[in-house]
Amino acid sequence: MLKHTLSKLEEKIKTSGNIPENKKQEYYELLSRLNEEITDLAETDLQRAESIKKFTKASAHEATREELDPNLLETSIQGLRQSVRDFRTSHPRLVDTVNDICIFLSKLGI
Repeated sequence: MLKHTLSKLEEKIKTSGNIPENKKQEYYELLSRLNEEITDLAETDLQRAESIKKFTKASAHEATREELDPNLLETSIQGLRQSVRDFRTSHPRLVDTVNDICIFLSKLGI
């Protein structure tokens, strides 16, 4: 299920008119890192991994909408941040990857 979700995210990014082509590759790399980290997490804590996955999906959806809603985007990003907050000690690479995705979206102005 995780692979399917990340594939759908990549497809949304690929077809989005809101993300410049030169930035899409960077986002794909971030999603790949996230996939690795969540896969590791899923082996030890499936419920938390599902939460992170769903907030990631929501954030990507909000970031790639034709008509952006800054409030919904911020809400989804905040949910993503909160869902991984407890992992700062036990999963530092996951937290770094999620932060990198949030920063990436912010730099795009979305």
